[in-house]
Amino acid sequence: MCDSCGCHVNDQADKKTIDVHQSLLAANDAQAAKNKAHIEAMGAVAINMISSPGSGKTTLLEHTLDRVGNRWKIGVIEGDIETERDAERIRKKGVPVVQLTTGGACHLDAPLVHKGLHALEHQSKTGKFDLIFIENVGNLVCPATFALGEHERLILVSVPEGSDKPAKYPTTFHGADTFMITKTDLLPYFDFSVAEAEQEALRLNPELRILKTGAPTGLGMDDWLNYLDALITD
Repeated sequence: MCDSCGCHVNDQADKKTIDVHQSLLAANDAQAAKNKAHIEAMGAVAINMISSPGSGKTTLLEHTLDRVGNRWKIGVIEGDIETERDAERIRKKGVPVVQLTTGGACHLDAPLVHKGLHALEHQSKTGKFDLIFIENVGNLVCPATFALGEHERLILVSVPEGSDKPAKYPTTFHGADTFMITKTDLLPYFDFSVAEAEQEALRLNPELRILKTGAPTGLGMDDWLNYLDALITD
């Protein structure tokens, strides 16, 4: 079993290990339900952003904040194994941001996000938000197992990573609400099949919403902002 998240890495786990894993997930799910209620009491909708490292989560947030301006009250929780670098990038945009470092764990969990929500709340004059982004640790495996209290789960795959990612990480896509293909401005330079990625993702999850963006160039950003607006006003 993986020390950091409890994932099984072989088929030889004994009954005791399985019970511990189940207990861990049950405790996490209970806290996730409390987090969701807390987020709703703050007036917000939360999006859990999951991707491999380098898929463009932070870049997407930077360009989103530039376009949104003061239209919505936005808070950001950044998850990383170490450093405050992503939080520093978001902090420059003038919105409340909390950096959560896991110290080695390959995902955020609900108890850690619980602490982040309180810290985020304290940064706001009113404690109220319209939208909270939770940028998970860069990983397409472990974060899929741990609910955080989010309302939406967004999976991002960038063009340089390849179009086979949905087929290779089915559990992640089964639990997603939206699939975003990022860095689409690089399509002319990489062997990435948008049709393959979409087909594989929808085979796993027919209800999946699909977006395509190239944030620095503005590609697909109107669709992304319309998606966010619908979440907030729904």
